[in-house]
Amino acid sequence: MNTRKGFRFSTYEAPEQTPFEKLFDIFQELITHTSGDFDEAIDWLRELDKEYELTDDEYTIDDFIEELKAKGYIQEEFDDDAAGGEGDEGDENGGKGNISITAKMERLIRQRALDQIFGKIKRSGSGNHKTGKSGQGDEHTGDFREYRYGDGLEHISMTESLKNAQINHGIGSFQLNEEDLVVEDTQHKAQMSTVLMIDISHSMILYGEDRITPAKKVAMALAELITTRYPKDTLDILVFGNDAWPIPIKDLPYLKVGPYHTNTVAGLQLAMDILRRKRNTNKQIFMITDGKPSCLRLPDGTYYKNSVGLDDYIVEKCYNMARQARKLHIPITTFMIAQDAYLMQFIRHFTEANKGKAFFTGLKGLGEMIFEDYENNRRKRLK
Repeated sequence: MNTRKGFRFSTYEAPEQTPFEKLFDIFQELITHTSGDFDEAIDWLRELDKEYELTDDEYTIDDFIEELKAKGYIQEEFDDDAAGGEGDEGDENGGKGNISITAKMERLIRQRALDQIFGKIKRSGSGNHKTGKSGQGDEHTGDFREYRYGDGLEHISMTESLKNAQINHGIGSFQLNEEDLVVEDTQHKAQMSTVLMIDISHSMILYGEDRITPAKKVAMALAELITTRYPKDTLDILVFGNDAWPIPIKDLPYLKVGPYHTNTVAGLQLAMDILRRKRNTNKQIFMITDGKPSCLRLPDGTYYKNSVGLDDYIVEKCYNMARQARKLHIPITTFMIAQDAYLMQFIRHFTEANKGKAFFTGLKGLGEMIFEDYENNRRKRLK
């Protein structure tokens, strides 16, 4: 009896979510927008609960907070005052401490950013990249070629070679000659050292547009991508306002803008200092910015600032840094998230001085563009 097989279509039903899972999904987004401020995120969650009735009497926001603690996503710290002094029974009787997210939660936020921006990218077994050059490398390409003197025996495809022997000599009398041998092409793996520069000047939250949160999400996603899929690569993250300084990956969820001008030169100087210490051949700088350079730190320690238009003195310093990076074979890719015509012209001249690249992205598609550029650069030798 033949059984007919085919596809059966039915109405899509969303997967069931527990009350915790439903709130947790929203909480992760809120904690990112509040730069890790738990109290503010919970205040927002309570407001959303009032408007959209996210909870009921059986499972409240307070129940959700207790489950966050039980699962190890948040922790409560008590200082001497909060824990109670002499005559008190301490924190067990209602003393309230400071609640913060844990390292487990920080990692989950980075994973969420990776899923949101780059899709669900699974961990690679070897954790390396291709240079795009075929030869005696260590990553299989799926392509075959004839055996050449010097090819290692481990690269010979026995299945394809035996097939050639049968075709060339018949199956009656088995022979395997050198001309029958087939080698699977491989590609050399390379390492990439990347510095990601993030503008945290005040303009990143001006005009009612939150530009720092998308930039922060991109940084978290890129960090998670590299540390899980390409662990031999390096990623250093720095922020720049009046000055520039590096930040560890674990601090990304807490990143905020400040009352700063934009010292692009300081950021580029620090980025190049970091990359000079790397032994990798391939190096690159990604810069996310929305504003014009408006600040320099002078040799005497004072600051030269000019927020009106493009200052020729500051701009020329930026061009000089772009040329220096070019001499060090460090391409700079600028992701410009503002659309001002005169700033775009500055970025074009800056990019030309470095022979790098520029993307005038706005905020939409920023993560995908950075991911694609990172992957493309890993497939070629940067010079």
